Parts: sequence; C-alpha cells; structure tokens
Amino acid sequence: MGTSVPAPAPAPGTARRGRLRVADRVYARIAGKAAREVLAEAWAGRSVRGAPPRVTVARPGSTVTVRVAVDAPFPADLAGLARAVRERVATRVVGLTGTRVSEVVVEVEKLVAGGAW
Repeated sequence: MGTSVPAPAPAPGTARRGRLRVADRVYARIAGKAAREVLAEAWAGRSVRGAPPRVTVARPGSTVTVRVAVDAPFPADLAGLARAVRERVATRVVGLTGTRVSEVVVEVEKLVAGGAW
C-alpha cells in the first residue's frame, strides 16, 4: 500500500481574496436583456412594438440601483408588467453578478397602441 502525502500548505497571502469590480455597463446589459425578455412576452401577437428599454445604473456603496425606461403596449396590465420587469431584472443581476440590488425603478415613458385588440 502507498503512503499518503499531505497537501502542500498554501502560499502566504493566498487565502485572501481580491476584489471584483463589475462595470456599470455590465449591469446595464444584464438588466436590459432581462427587461427585453419580459417585454417580448407583453408585445407578443402585436403588429406594433415600442422602442427597446433604456437602462441606467447607479452604485451607492455595495449595492446597485437600476432604472429601466420602457415603452409599454396599450392596453396592458401596466402594474403587472412593471412588477415582472422589476423581479426579472433584480433576479438576473443578483444571479449573474452576486451584487445586491437595492432598487429597480421601472418608468413607463410611452404607451403604444396598436396590434391585437
């Protein structure tokens, strides 16, 4: 039988971790994609669509605040649509970056009529 060899000791200083800084544009791209996914469901079956969402990000401390401006279909459940965008954006940002989302603000800038109604 062989003898077991102890694992080498870690080099000094390797137990400490560095810092990861995620650029604001990364948060904005993640949030924009998440918002587009929700809006695609709302626009499904309509012949007219609004502009893509516009996202801005602020980082107060160790959290991130996301502001998403959207064009929404009319008629639609705007409260439900805003809630779905908020939840998807927050879940996706936390899931992909590990950064806590302190707030997601959804602004409906324009109502777009037309399509299936």
